[in-house]
Amino acid sequence: MPSTSPRTPEAPLSPAQTDRAGGVLLGAAAGDALGVPYEFAPALRPHQQPQMVGGGLGPYAPGEYSDDTQMHAVIAKTTARGVDPRTALDEIALGFHAWQQHGATDIGAQTSAVLTGARRRSDHRRQPARALIAHAIDHTHRTSRAAGNGSLMRTGILGLTHLNDPAATARTAIAVSSLTHPDPDCVAACILWSEGVRQAVLTGSFRGVRDGLALLSPEQARIWSARLDEAEGRPPHAFTPNGWVVTALQAAWSAITRTPIPRHDPAAGTFPAQHLQQALEAAVRAGNDTDTVAAIAGMLLGARWGASAVPLAWQRTVHGWPGLRAADLTRMAVLTAQGGWDDNCGWPTARRLAPAPSERQPWTAALPADPGLVLGNLAATSMDGLSVDAVVSLCRVGTGPILPNSPNAEHIPVWLTDRPGADAHPAYVLDQAARTVKALRREGKRVLLHCAAGRSRTAAVAARYLVLTAELTPDQALAQVRATVPVPLLLHHNRDLYGALFHLSGHTPPLLTQALPALPTPAARRRRVSRPSWLRRTTAR
Repeated sequence: MPSTSPRTPEAPLSPAQTDRAGGVLLGAAAGDALGVPYEFAPALRPHQQPQMVGGGLGPYAPGEYSDDTQMHAVIAKTTARGVDPRTALDEIALGFHAWQQHGATDIGAQTSAVLTGARRRSDHRRQPARALIAHAIDHTHRTSRAAGNGSLMRTGILGLTHLNDPAATARTAIAVSSLTHPDPDCVAACILWSEGVRQAVLTGSFRGVRDGLALLSPEQARIWSARLDEAEGRPPHAFTPNGWVVTALQAAWSAITRTPIPRHDPAAGTFPAQHLQQALEAAVRAGNDTDTVAAIAGMLLGARWGASAVPLAWQRTVHGWPGLRAADLTRMAVLTAQGGWDDNCGWPTARRLAPAPSERQPWTAALPADPGLVLGNLAATSMDGLSVDAVVSLCRVGTGPILPNSPNAEHIPVWLTDRPGADAHPAYVLDQAARTVKALRREGKRVLLHCAAGRSRTAAVAARYLVLTAELTPDQALAQVRATVPVPLLLHHNRDLYGALFHLSGHTPPLLTQALPALPTPAARRRRVSRPSWLRRTTAR
């Protein structure tokens, strides 16, 4: 469906900002799926490690997210086309109704009551948003339990709709919350959290939540400032029951602010990006409404640390209604932040991204130390007769099946940009990618590891894999990779990635004397997405 409210694309986001925008929905879904098995259970003990094992109220499959992310996806279906949600409330309202009737695996009591009651109104079909808002207001006036967390859990994507306009972000949060949760506490919480997401994407900090107090009335700002203070001073499990929007936000904020950010020590295996995982685990340990609290925390953590900070083991398993996986969630968030526009290469909605003219000759090479790991370039994914069980892509590849002739091959996209200064977490992502290859090989899968040219990112991950599995030094591992591939390596041109390979082993990288290229400006957004991209799949299962 074409956009009914076209947004003019704003200045392009930096690579790091794009990564952070891509983490909003994915972070929320990861928290949701991590919390699902423990919903309405008592608080976990500090030593207990939450796992995406499924079960819960569904029962859910391992990694399957619940109603929190399902409703979030309904809104993102609209925002990914560049539509201002304030002009598309009817579309969102109809999406909520369709979800309740055909997709909801579970649903909050307040949301269910409001949606069901609105369908009994005479103006439901003619003015669905108006009917929904009217019944939500009636419900709020009739009950003292109308300040649930059901709108806060889906507000993250709204923080991406007006990245340069905090007032418009607040008005959007108010409008969408009011569809089901017009209580002043619900609305205020959505304003704070949406502003937190907006600023986290732009600045890489959490300060937007407190800055959002300026968007509230003076009385609300005073009350919520005290609530944030309380959250920073008490552990997440202190805020129960956390089905109330206030305690849900406090539990999430407590988990985020009281979880220490790990120091950057690649050789010791600690990275600041691990704050996302550790804070989500803290949110789940709070108990009670675990999936929702962790989803709330996850959207802000994803906005701060980026899609690249979400553990690849989680990205492999996260999925849910309506047939979305991690790459789909990332794409919808990026499109929302970009106003519904692709870049001039067609990313992120092109079905298949073409290799550069100089890299159109496909090649593959099995690693002698492990013939089950095949190295290659992007062009190799179109080769006939390539027999692998999984593909780890270190570059942008498009939304279609990664291997057209092997639609059942597992696909693991990795957010890794081959430009100096473009990656927020090069050592963390490099290590994650190599450990994912190691896990796939332990599962008995034959793996294709590739990037665009196979000269830099592929070499770095393959070398790190050899360090992990063959106990080689980085120099020895690179020598083996260099002797294996039929193209000259260019890893040295990316000081960040090259250095990360050595720092992960506690080594100092050799001095680089070659001048490094300047980081190019991201391509201008030129092509409008003319049809919904949210249903296009980038992974094959």
